[in-house]
Amino acid sequence: MGISVEIHGRTLVVTICRSEARNAVNPETAKALYQAFLAFEADASVDVAILTGDGGTFCAGFDLKAAASGDGQDWIAEVEIPDGWDDAFSQPIPGPMGPSRLMLSKPVIAAVEGYAVAGGIELAAWCDMRVAADTSTFGVFCRRWGVPLIDGGTVRLPRLLGQGRANDLILTGRPVAANEAHAMGLVDRVVPEGQALDAALDLAESLSRYPQACMRADHLSARMSGPDLACALTREWQSYETFLQEGQHGASRFAAGKGRSGDFNDI
Repeated sequence: MGISVEIHGRTLVVTICRSEARNAVNPETAKALYQAFLAFEADASVDVAILTGDGGTFCAGFDLKAAASGDGQDWIAEVEIPDGWDDAFSQPIPGPMGPSRLMLSKPVIAAVEGYAVAGGIELAAWCDMRVAADTSTFGVFCRRWGVPLIDGGTVRLPRLLGQGRANDLILTGRPVAANEAHAMGLVDRVVPEGQALDAALDLAESLSRYPQACMRADHLSARMSGPDLACALTREWQSYETFLQEGQHGASRFAAGKGRSGDFNDI
């Protein structure tokens, strides 16, 4: 299914297991991630979840090879926001990356090694806290392919960073190293390479020691309301039309071999 799920005490660890594609999320993986976090929300035996990736990479975004194919286009049609969706908290629906439209009552921590870019930065921003290795990189790399942020990036990044810093990431698509990401508020903890998951597990265990009803009440109150989040994500989804105009062609160029290994001089 492209993911693994493990329980450590009262912590659920969800790992994206597509290292051959730098943990880019294809439709099957997106569906598995969505179901895993729905199950986490309903499971009274776990208090905190961690989202991470194997093979030294968090997530390189949506799989552009899939996006250039019929499977990807079918999945995007499947996650079209339905008419009448007006509360992200009480009406769970999947997003292109899987869980990105969910508003959970329990906290999720991103454990980031390597790249968290394009849809990967949107998944990291969906999480409630981010622990990152000092060698990790964040960025809106989909800027280079004409693929818009349609999975919460334009909603969550300005609220995490402030509008000005979010503009810097969203408009330029430039790579941002862990220390700068920490300074701008995108990352909460920076740890040595290879230690992001262990540090996230320690953090999750510390959260589980608190009275959970109180913590979750504060956690819910500190965020956008379910209706406000649904409204913002619905507004963002209108940018999907630009994917049809530019992004499909960009995804096809990537699938044909352009821009591999971080080379964007000829895209």
